[in-house]
Amino acid sequence: LKSNLVGSFNKQMALIILISLFVIGAIAGKYSKEMNEQKASDKNDNQVEFRIAKLNQVWEKAIRMQLAPVRLSELHSDLKIQEKDELQWKKLKAEGLDEDGEREAKLRRNFNIILAKYGMDGKKDTRALDSNRLKDHDVKDGDTFDDPRLDKLWNKAKTSGKFSDEELQTLQREFHHHKDKINEYNIVMDTVSRTEEIHKNVISPLEGDMKEHVVHKKHADLKQRMRDLNQGFERLRKITHEGYSADSEFKEPRVIELWEMAKRSNLTEVELDSLKEELRHFETKVEKHQHYQEQLELSHQKLRHVEALGDEEHIMRNKEKYNALAEKAREMGYKMKKHLQDLTNKISQNGLQHNEL
Repeated sequence: LKSNLVGSFNKQMALIILISLFVIGAIAGKYSKEMNEQKASDKNDNQVEFRIAKLNQVWEKAIRMQLAPVRLSELHSDLKIQEKDELQWKKLKAEGLDEDGEREAKLRRNFNIILAKYGMDGKKDTRALDSNRLKDHDVKDGDTFDDPRLDKLWNKAKTSGKFSDEELQTLQREFHHHKDKINEYNIVMDTVSRTEEIHKNVISPLEGDMKEHVVHKKHADLKQRMRDLNQGFERLRKITHEGYSADSEFKEPRVIELWEMAKRSNLTEVELDSLKEELRHFETKVEKHQHYQEQLELSHQKLRHVEALGDEEHIMRNKEKYNALAEKAREMGYKMKKHLQDLTNKISQNGLQHNEL
């Protein structure tokens, strides 16, 4: 009897222990799962794109504005460049450099240009339509480039019979690039005008001298941009009349612009040959980035189509592909713009002249 009681007690204790272990394990598993989900949620909620608060605010505003995917990717690259320059400036300032505040003023200006470029400066973007700084015409329906000179050249090129389909695509990219440069010029003109208004209200003579210096630098930049625009238009006019030569060095507008700048500089033949090789590598990078942008746009269109159908699993798969492409496009965009900045610095005699955008 005693043996039976002991055996029964042991079985009950074993059962109680098993039940306790099961309950503890279930609670622990649930707690662990909830903690992991909470950590993942916290990470997503607290994740920021940039280390500088105002840049994050711009990025979040752009997302709320639902900028087109390619524009959003371009903005991300511009903000990354701005972040890099601002962090470098903070380090210089901590070391007691930039006493005249010129770098700080340039950073503020570049930031304002980014806001204007992506329509986040609180102004209605009518620069390309109502500015009389570079043109004095009324924009008509059907204008391709918002500029009668460009439209006239483009129509002549299309009907000349001098260009293959591929060459016309290349030429069209050059025309669009020139149109963008005109818009950039007008944006910079706006920022200079605003700075001059502030300058008029300066009281301190010392501060006035510093601002006078900054305004002078900006006017010098505007003059250089105007020269570049005139030279760019002359190039387009020459190509339209003569066609592409068989020995054309490059196809991408930004690379062509750098090469033309290099040929006008004081670089030696050896330096030009070395630069030409580097520009070929850069052109490959530009073409690859352009390819990813095109894929990003197609992926976005497909995602919108799938979302309209409402298949959650299909939506998730396409969203993952789209997010991966967006990340790759942003990464490549930053590397390309950083490379563009480095090449411009190498070519330019006066350092950073054309890197604001």
